[in-house]
Amino acid sequence: MGLEPNPVSKLLKQVRATSPQFSRLISAMSTTLSVPCEITVAPPQKTVRDRCAYGRKAVLIAAGIAFVAKLLIAWNTFGTNDVLTFYIFGKSLASQGLEWTYQNTILFNHPPLTAYYLRAIYSLHHLLLGAIGITFPFLLRLPGIVADFVVILVLLRIKAKDPRLRLPTWALVIFALSPLSIMVSGYHGNTDPVMVMLFLFSVYFCSRDQPVLSGLFFALSAQVKIVPLLFFPILLCFWMQRRMLLRFVLPFAAASAVLWIEPLLEFPLVFAKNVLSYGSFWGIWGLSYLLRLTGRPEFSRVSFFGLGPWQTFVVTGCKLFIILAVLTLAWRRRKVEGRGIWDSIAYGWIIFFVFSPGVCTQYLIWLAPFILLLSPTFYTWLLGTSSIFAFVFYNTISNGLPWSKGASTNALNNIWTPWSLLPWLALVTILIMLWRKAKRADPSLRLFSLRPVNA
Repeated sequence: MGLEPNPVSKLLKQVRATSPQFSRLISAMSTTLSVPCEITVAPPQKTVRDRCAYGRKAVLIAAGIAFVAKLLIAWNTFGTNDVLTFYIFGKSLASQGLEWTYQNTILFNHPPLTAYYLRAIYSLHHLLLGAIGITFPFLLRLPGIVADFVVILVLLRIKAKDPRLRLPTWALVIFALSPLSIMVSGYHGNTDPVMVMLFLFSVYFCSRDQPVLSGLFFALSAQVKIVPLLFFPILLCFWMQRRMLLRFVLPFAAASAVLWIEPLLEFPLVFAKNVLSYGSFWGIWGLSYLLRLTGRPEFSRVSFFGLGPWQTFVVTGCKLFIILAVLTLAWRRRKVEGRGIWDSIAYGWIIFFVFSPGVCTQYLIWLAPFILLLSPTFYTWLLGTSSIFAFVFYNTISNGLPWSKGASTNALNNIWTPWSLLPWLALVTILIMLWRKAKRADPSLRLFSLRPVNA
């Protein structure tokens, strides 16, 4: 026995059949009215999709503005003394080769992949592109500018595919327009943004359960700057816990062997001394700067080589502490799911920057996307303090606006180094707040423990 048709539904059908105008009016009203058995409320998915599309466009517009700004700065300026140093490296690599450059230039502490790129753009500049106005300083900065834009695309994909990370549009717009990024990628002249992009890809593929691509991109990131190797234990424990260790390690090992085969086979000791043991500058960041402020002569030398016994002791102690802390972090957080791998990397970066004895200005972009994914609020604090410090640094070494060439010297570091305390203290505060938050969530949590963290 069937149900009696709803009389309202029957009436509406008759009206629609006789009056198309009234039918269109009823259809328009259907988004706000609900008639049983006939008219339903339109789902909000379209509104959400429209909002997401507008947000994506806003981020891409911001990224495009930053991209053009960086290109213009790179085209019209020489950059810092790092550009000159890389030019000398390129000349040495092109004329004398990789081994000679490692042996005779203590400043050359970059992996072979960077060396090959410097040799290539030096040759391109002299043989072809220089005649049409494309200079070595521009070619040096171009990959980093492109890498910054690619990072935005990756973050947009994360926002769309992984709601667990809760990336608001306003935070992505701020990240895209980052003054720090504009100064570092557009003006400074180094390979740091490329390393960040490749490392971000590696962690992204962790979150997508793709160990082969994660291992490959991790290897590539370590070929640009050696610092990603600090995070190898985190990725190793992550894949080991998921029984996919070999699928991560084999492509990492294969890519590393191919790109490091020349120094490992022909001059491994020189390579290890220059690249693997590099420790950055003493006296311009964090703990080493505070010790320098004591005025004691054993802490007064500002350099990354020829340090005194007490400086060497502190540097070695800081390095060992960072390595031990990251190893502990990797083991304790090996079981975390969801956004856990992103948080682990962010925690590792914070530990590194708080306890590192030396950090250069351009290094502050290393942790930026990972802190953004950890907490947009923390990222905003860090970006503000880092941008102030970076502006003072670049403005000081470039003798004020407009910037064209910047030369960082020991005579100038007394002016800009105090400003480095801003981002360092911000990171110390963030570290303390994160620990307090973790303790509130789990009162049984202990700092000195190997008990796994499951959330």
